[in-house]
Amino acid sequence: MKEVFVLVQEQLTISHSKGHHLTPIERGKIAGLLAAGKSARQIATELGVCHQTINNELKRGCVQQVKKINGKEQYFNIYAPDTAQIRYEMNRQHCHRPLKFKHITNFLAYFDDHFHQDHWSPDAAVGFAHKHHLFKRTEMVCTKTLYNYIDAQLLEIRNLDLLEKTKRRTQHHWSHKHRRLIGKSIEERPKRVDKRNEFGHFEIDTVVGKRSGHESVLLTFTERKTRFDFIRLIEGKDADSVAYAIKGICAEFGDLIKSITADNGTEFTTLEEALTGVADIYYAHPYSFSERGTNETHNRMIRRYLPKGYSLDTISPKTVALVEA
Repeated sequence: MKEVFVLVQEQLTISHSKGHHLTPIERGKIAGLLAAGKSARQIATELGVCHQTINNELKRGCVQQVKKINGKEQYFNIYAPDTAQIRYEMNRQHCHRPLKFKHITNFLAYFDDHFHQDHWSPDAAVGFAHKHHLFKRTEMVCTKTLYNYIDAQLLEIRNLDLLEKTKRRTQHHWSHKHRRLIGKSIEERPKRVDKRNEFGHFEIDTVVGKRSGHESVLLTFTERKTRFDFIRLIEGKDADSVAYAIKGICAEFGDLIKSITADNGTEFTTLEEALTGVADIYYAHPYSFSERGTNETHNRMIRRYLPKGYSLDTISPKTVALVEA
């Protein structure tokens, strides 16, 4: 029996996140370690938690069992991980603040009226009530709580009824650490570039028409201070085509170019070679379009004339020049 528990112990090599409650897997591991004869402190070390956490957990999951030994009933206290999990979940149901929903009916009626009649948002209703002291703090809730009520479908108003919420994209918080970059990170770019007081710092990107992989694309080259934009029609979205176009721009305006900021697309992998001795090249973090915001804004303007799905093989450099102008 001990061999089985030792095997379970070796397989469950999880690391406990600081500040998080014990999980069902960790409770199973506690039971296995107890059966293997480990003390509470040894179990705490194994799981990476405080020993008092284990003591509290053993009390929470303690159940009494009866066994007959030599005809006599004897009682034993053992740790049951399933029981501990059930008791934990029951305790969690009672740990939050009670809902004010039943005590703020006047405020909810006020919000409902203004929402339907005046098309107010939840935040506008809360803000107006605060500004004009229509309700006491205890008689109303904040904007976030009001949205929580809508999400939980406690009101007749649904998310579909809100003018803006369904149009907004879900916010993603990207971690920039340990992201692989092609070359020097934008974090190494001089701070003076951010201030836009100095001419010669550019942002670069490509604009695709049809996503067939073999069509012409646009290379956009935007100066940060003046927002001046170069647009070049190149043969494809590949590193050689981009490098060839950049060398042409540098041949004309190389003395003016001080730095270039690009994304991590494969078409920009040879930029450093193409710009050796001409300008510094920096790469934005993955999925961080705002770090090249000037260039992205110009690309949206280009889409007014050359929308997505439009074949760029059908346009001439003269048309590109008109769009650039």
